[in-house]
Formats: sequence, structure tokens, C-alpha cells
Amino acid sequence: MSDIAQNNKRIAQNTIMLYIRMLLIMVVTLYTSRIVLDKLGVVDYGIYNVVGGIVAMLGFINGAMSYAVQRFLSFEIGRENKERTNHIFCLSLISHYAIAIFVFIVLEIGGVWYLNSYMNIPPNRLSAANCVLQCSILTTMFTIVQVPYNAIIIAKEQMNIYAYISILEVALKLSVVFLLGIADIDRLKLYSILIMLVTILTLMIYRIYCRYKYEETKFKFVKDFPTLKEILSFASWNMLGELGWVFTGQGVNILLNLFFGPSVNAARGIADQVNGAVYRFIANFQTAVSPQLVKDFAKGNISEMKILLFRSTRFSYYLMFCLSIPLIINMDFILHLWLTDVPEYATIFCQLILISTLLATISNLLSQVARAYGKIRNYQIICSFIQFLNFPVSYIALLSGAEPSV
Repeated sequence: MSDIAQNNKRIAQNTIMLYIRMLLIMVVTLYTSRIVLDKLGVVDYGIYNVVGGIVAMLGFINGAMSYAVQRFLSFEIGRENKERTNHIFCLSLISHYAIAIFVFIVLEIGGVWYLNSYMNIPPNRLSAANCVLQCSILTTMFTIVQVPYNAIIIAKEQMNIYAYISILEVALKLSVVFLLGIADIDRLKLYSILIMLVTILTLMIYRIYCRYKYEETKFKFVKDFPTLKEILSFASWNMLGELGWVFTGQGVNILLNLFFGPSVNAARGIADQVNGAVYRFIANFQTAVSPQLVKDFAKGNISEMKILLFRSTRFSYYLMFCLSIPLIINMDFILHLWLTDVPEYATIFCQLILISTLLATISNLLSQVARAYGKIRNYQIICSFIQFLNFPVSYIALLSGAEPSV
């Protein structure tokens, strides 16, 4: 069998495993969103989403490093250099521990101050909001130090592990939902604590798997400032792109809280859930393709990389189009069928975010090719500038009295 055929077969197998994982997560997410909204109420659900958004404001650091680590690991695995792969992994792990400490300090100072001084939270729910914030901070720290382990699973193209662990994850999240129905304590506090514990447990299982499965994950202290500088330089341009997405998503969510309160944040949270459920169909396929694009580049197979890029982009767009258009047209009916209490503006938010995601699908894999080449400065500068404009334009519009959907 030719290398191209083997690669296509592996991509297909990985895509199937990721779709199994996606279907499990999607079903549970849609079910639990309905129950959690019903049990918490619109205000508490909105608080959970917007307070988590404060933590996500620093998530751009983690996202940028994740792309960088995955790119460098995929590159070395493509060159079949185990020693160099371990070298990159150890450097990445050290970097992420440093990032986790930095994020913790910033959020404990700036996040707590902003929450208690400026956020539009009912006074009687401020204590619960602070509990959500602390749980989100701890979860974020664990997520950050987990990045190199998840990156090597993706770089190794062992996507089946995601499907297996997801079975446990969705079972635990279902248990959390059932506990909300019988608990006699503050449900927002209980929900944030239990979701934190489920997330941390899942991350630890991934880590244990990597430690025993891949010899490249054996940690040793490494001093290699030139390579670290190369990784950080690559990540810094990715960071610019991630920052643009943060201001487009979580930044605007915080503006909605300032002008309209947590009820509108609940509507935005529902839109994010719907968009996440639909986009996973595309994201799983593109996750399976991305490592092969980098490996083809590392091996010098540029023509094969281009063929894979064009075919994957067309498939991604057509699939997203077929999924999103019926939902956009029938969104109001679907939301009332799905949710007991549909927050105001939820329908228009869902429609707008699906249209945005459909357009973005065209360029997602192009960014992966840019990362494979390592020449991403101009690409990120242009894209980030356009994305960042959404924040000041939204602020001016809301200040002028515009509706949330504008």
C-alpha cells in the first residue's frame, strides 16, 4: 500500500474515532445544557458562563502554546527523531508550568478584583460567582500543564484514546446533572465544583496514559534556550491570533454583561453550546488531518500536502453548510423543542454564530499549513487585527443603545 493510501486510511480511522467521541459529547452536552439551565435558572446559568469568560480571557496563552507544541512535536515525529521529540516535550512541559503559575497570579489578582468591582452580578449571587471563578482558575491551571500530553496524542495520531476516555467523561457529567436535581445546597456552587473535579480527573487520565504509552514523555530537565526561543517565537504569533478570538468571543460576552446583565449571557451561552455541537463535526475531521499536513511538510511532500489541504477544506465547508443551514432556518423551533425556558435573544445569537463559523471553516486548515511552514507573522497580524476590531466596534454600538444582537 502506498504512503498516500496509508495516510488516508489512518486519517479516516482517526476521524471515525473522533466522531464517536463527538457524538457522545454532543448528546450529553445538549441534554445537560437543557437540564442545567432548568436547574440553575437563567440568571445563574448566565453567571456561570460570563464568570468562566473572565478565565477564558487568558486562555489565548494556552491556545497559542498548544498550537506551537503540536506543530513542533508533529514535525519531529514526521522526521522519526524520538530523542528530539522528547527534547521538545520536556521544554514544553517546563514552559507550561511557568505559564500556569503566571495565569494563577493574574487571575487571583485581576480576575477577583474585576468580578467584585465591575461585573453585573446580583448581590445575593456574588458569593456563588466567586466560587465559580476559583473553580475555573484551578481547572485552567490543570488544563495548561496538560497541553503537551494532549499535543503528543494528536501528533501521534492516536485519536482512539479520546473516544475511550470520553465515555467516562460523559458518564461523570451525566452524574453531575443528576446530583443537581437532588442536592439541597447552592446548585451553582455545587455545579462549578463538580465540573471542576470531572475535568481534572479526565486530564489526569490522559496524563497517566501518555506517561505509560510514550517513552518520549519521560521528563528530564532540559536547558536549550535556542529551541525554547524558537517555540516561544512561534507561539507569540499564534498568541496574537488567539487574542483576537478572545476579544471576539469572551470580550464581547463581558460587554454584554456590563450592558444587559447575566440573562443575555445565558442566551450567549446557549449559542456557544449549539455552535460547539455543530462545529465538532468539522473540528474532529480537521484535528485528524492537521498532524498529517505538518508531517508531509516535514518530509518534503509538498504536493501531497496541498492535495490533502484542498480536499479537506472543501469537505469541511460542504459538511458545515449542510449541517448549519437547516438549523439556521429552523432555529426558533429547535430551541423551543430543546429547552424548557428559551432565553431572550438565544435564537438570533445561535443563527449569527453559525453563519460566522460557516465562513471561518474555509480558512481553518490554511492556518495549519501556515504553521507547518512556520511563517505565520503576516497571516496572524492581518487576521488578528480584523478580529480585534469586533470588540471596540461592539462597545461603541452598545454604548449608542444598540440591541445585543447587533
